[in-house]
Amino acid sequence: MKSYYQQKFIEAGCDEAGRGCLAGPVFAAAVILPKNFKNDIINDSKKLTEKQRLALKLIIEQEAIAYAVQKVSPKQIDRINILQASFLAMHKAIDKLPTIPQLLLIDGNRFASYKNIAHNCIIKGDAKYASIAAASILAKTYRDVYMKRLHKKFPQYNWQQNKGYPTIKHRLAVIEHGPSIHHRKTFSVTKPKQLLMLKN
Repeated sequence: MKSYYQQKFIEAGCDEAGRGCLAGPVFAAAVILPKNFKNDIINDSKKLTEKQRLALKLIIEQEAIAYAVQKVSPKQIDRINILQASFLAMHKAIDKLPTIPQLLLIDGNRFASYKNIAHNCIIKGDAKYASIAAASILAKTYRDVYMKRLHKKFPQYNWQQNKGYPTIKHRLAVIEHGPSIHHRKTFSVTKPKQLLMLKN
């Protein structure tokens, strides 16, 4: 895991969580780490256990020069599409950074330019650069906490476990109970017969 992309710039790693979910907001984080930041465990949040993510969340929040986490609602996702909503969530997170970055490191292959700050899109960047990995961890942990809170009001969808992702049980629950106010209306649940075949 590399500590930085270029030594001379103040770099902010950016990543999102929840892009492929049926329900809940998309979250994004922006993180500026010290150039000498080192951690043997930090990685793409999807490759870590929940326990590791939560432990790293505390380390990142303590050691980062600056960080911010923001979200975009399901209604807005439906209005502008999930790709644009992911970019917007990242922009909102960058807006909230108390330190202005000079270079943005973006996980993935696409991004909507932010103001006059240069950016580099890096495929699988959350497994290559510490600041992007840190952003992926914060976005994921903040979103998981949010979905667990929603679960208490909507237990029928089991968001405590699936976090809004399109598991078979989640999709069957949407078919049985109908979508909630937190579901993205532009996302397909899949036809009932196909789901029943998968279930059986």
